[in-house]
Amino acid sequence: MKRTILLLLLLFFVAGILYPREIRLLTIGNSFSEDAVEHYLHGLVVAEGDTIVIGNMYIGGCSLETHHNNAQNDAPAYSYRKIVDGVKCVTANYRLSDALADEEWDYISLQQVSSLSGIFESYYPYVTSLMDYVKRYARNDDVVFILHATWAYAGDSNHPGFANYNNDQLTMYRAIIEATNRVAEQTGFRMIIPAGTAIQNGRTSTLGDTYCSDGYHLKHTYGRYTASCAWYEMLFDKSVVGNSYRPESMSSCQALIAQLSAHYAVRKPYEITPVEVCDSPLLKSSIF
Repeated sequence: MKRTILLLLLLFFVAGILYPREIRLLTIGNSFSEDAVEHYLHGLVVAEGDTIVIGNMYIGGCSLETHHNNAQNDAPAYSYRKIVDGVKCVTANYRLSDALADEEWDYISLQQVSSLSGIFESYYPYVTSLMDYVKRYARNDDVVFILHATWAYAGDSNHPGFANYNNDQLTMYRAIIEATNRVAEQTGFRMIIPAGTAIQNGRTSTLGDTYCSDGYHLKHTYGRYTASCAWYEMLFDKSVVGNSYRPESMSSCQALIAQLSAHYAVRKPYEITPVEVCDSPLLKSSIF
């Protein structure tokens, strides 16, 4: 019996090497989906021998209510960013219906605008309406719905929406975790991307509360990279720790912190896990 199990495990391992995965991902989002998937996700995937097609239906600051209205009106309101083989093409004045027809998407994600992301009531009725719309127009009957659980603002953020959380980062983080978990349970999302927990984990490291570039969008280096690591590990079900891809603008220590932050978030998506690496000059110079 044990021998049979070992042989099956070996076959699965070999199949993973011989038959790389190809995933088609469409995000219906805003600048937070841009931060998370447009810049580094492709590089992480290619480094492991897999393939990804990424589509991002982008409107800056877009809420679920606005996405819902655009769907109902078939409005040509989007910037459609599509990444194939690492090359991004941007098409203006795009409709959701056209994006859904463009590929046989394996995964389609939704997210709430950041200021409302921790307010459970703000998701309804728009999230269920959008899911029904996607089911109606998606070419893949087995498409997996993803809910993107985004990050809390920097502690010193001056974003007006921070007032919804008493201008407190941990209050916002916990509200996002609670809201997205409840929404997923009620609506049938099969996957939650714990990008917000990954960022919060990273904030426990030597990098501290430096993950945002302007108080709410992610820093263009390890901020965006950390979010992409969380997406990578969830989509491909592979540990991101040790992935060989990192942008030249990042140090190896920053990459390790980002990878561990995301990995811990996938393992424990509803709690903060301290990331205690790169604390000494020796480690900073020797890692990787």
